[in-house]
Amino acid sequence: MVAKRVPVPAPGLRMLVALVLLGSWTPSALASDGTPAPDSAAVESAAGTVPLGDSTAVIAPTPAMNAQLVMGSRRVRLIGAARNVVRSGPGDSFAVVGVYKGDTEFPVFAKSGDWYGVKLSETETGWVHHSLCKELDDMDGLEFKPNPRLYSRTGAFLIEGYAGGYAFDQKSNSFVAGGRLGYYVFDRVIVEGGVSWTHVYRPAEIVESLFDLSLEAEDFQMLSYQFMATYEFLPGRQMVPYVSAGMGSSIMEGESEPSWNFGAGTTVYLSRRTGVRWEVRLHHFETGAANARQPHDNIEFTLGSLYLF
Repeated sequence: MVAKRVPVPAPGLRMLVALVLLGSWTPSALASDGTPAPDSAAVESAAGTVPLGDSTAVIAPTPAMNAQLVMGSRRVRLIGAARNVVRSGPGDSFAVVGVYKGDTEFPVFAKSGDWYGVKLSETETGWVHHSLCKELDDMDGLEFKPNPRLYSRTGAFLIEGYAGGYAFDQKSNSFVAGGRLGYYVFDRVIVEGGVSWTHVYRPAEIVESLFDLSLEAEDFQMLSYQFMATYEFLPGRQMVPYVSAGMGSSIMEGESEPSWNFGAGTTVYLSRRTGVRWEVRLHHFETGAANARQPHDNIEFTLGSLYLF
């Protein structure tokens, strides 16, 4: 039996046929699973994530998606009607940081029991109970690992005890001790009230050099009251420098004189509630009769410990 030969098209003709077949096929014909694929123009016009069969195509993110990528991948949304309380720690006993309206979203940096640690701003944090919010992301594996530089102390009270040296008229040196009670109005601002005691002893030669008189040495006790406002430069951090100024009264030898003071120092927090503070402060007041008032500029160096509650 003789096989019949089938004519084979020339190479040029074969290439022409292939080009014609390719030109008649478009990507929108069939998807990978054999089902008709969506129109490409419809996909390109979408502003988010569009499902394509069993796969997902990611389109350019919307502004809301961009904000989420910037702030963090784990977020919660407040679901309360109008007043959602955010506290300074994971518990009802902590101070209130603020009250926020519903639908407000926060990035989550930590979780402790039924409480979420949320970032309120670049420098402030708070804690919200799970009943007041809805998880927008998977929180599995999120542990309580707060950043000590992001503590919020707004609404907290502090009590401080201190001791140090007191230079009356910047010449004689004596011991000083005192205490203060303060309140964090904001993370940067503290209002404080305090009282201090010192025993002043000035030898005769110092008195004579000050007033050009032949007087005996002075030995008296002095009690001072102060009311001050303190401004912190790095709120919420572990090491916090600050400046402070205020007014008060100095009582000595049966006389009470109005005074003002200003100073600067640094607080180092050893834990969330405890810390040490050192500072230098100038106290100014005047003594004497109305027509012979003598100014006094006294420098105070102190080291103290404080507790937040």
